[in-house]
Amino acid sequence: MGRRTKAADGPPEPEPGLAGSEPVLSVVIPCLNESIALPQLLRDLKPLRDLGHEVIVVDGGSTDASPEFAAAGADSVLKSEAGRALQMNAGAAHARGSVFWFLHADSRVDRDVHIAVLAALARGRHWGRCAVRLSGDGLLLALTARLMNLRSCLTGIATGDQGVFVTRSAFAAVGGFPAIPLMEDIEMARRLKRQAGRPACVSSPLVTSSRRWEQRGVVRTILLMWRLRLAFWRGADPAWLAERYR
Repeated sequence: MGRRTKAADGPPEPEPGLAGSEPVLSVVIPCLNESIALPQLLRDLKPLRDLGHEVIVVDGGSTDASPEFAAAGADSVLKSEAGRALQMNAGAAHARGSVFWFLHADSRVDRDVHIAVLAALARGRHWGRCAVRLSGDGLLLALTARLMNLRSCLTGIATGDQGVFVTRSAFAAVGGFPAIPLMEDIEMARRLKRQAGRPACVSSPLVTSSRRWEQRGVVRTILLMWRLRLAFWRGADPAWLAERYR
């Protein structure tokens, strides 16, 4: 899944079942030492499991209790080499659904978000993302989330914390996530945009953890991410970018 495959001309064909009976969502969650956040997300996703959708946690070598919590709240728990791209590709390879929904382990999901996701796909879209709301309080964090959502709608590029969803056929057409240590979400979004058109921008929000912004400082984090993205667009080595990010 890590390598890009040759794609056919034009957008992928509609996934079987998307226009008729409700498809199966395969929720794929890469995880590394998320024993505090992961159980909350798995509780959010239990209603989806009750409806017949599946939840897959792909652990990248956690040293805390994450695997135990995953076993209690997911349909499948896989082990993988650490790295979000590798973990998400491993989850997709194992999934049985016709739609993959990639969520970060520190996200929170309202029970009706999946309805908006499936509705976007039923309208003929092949991939998309959700709006985000940051978990912390404060005007600056709220403004940051609004700008993230606006940027994504304007550019047609989605990031991992926006809960990217994609049909199985569109995911296969672009070769899944590229096996790079950073910016794998942006690179796959670029490929999907070229191959399958612009993303559906679902307004039903996910709540994504604001801990990164709070730990590093909101303005500092924004400036860092824009510098890294600019360097990526200019062809910088993703491994070098990952070092700068850490």
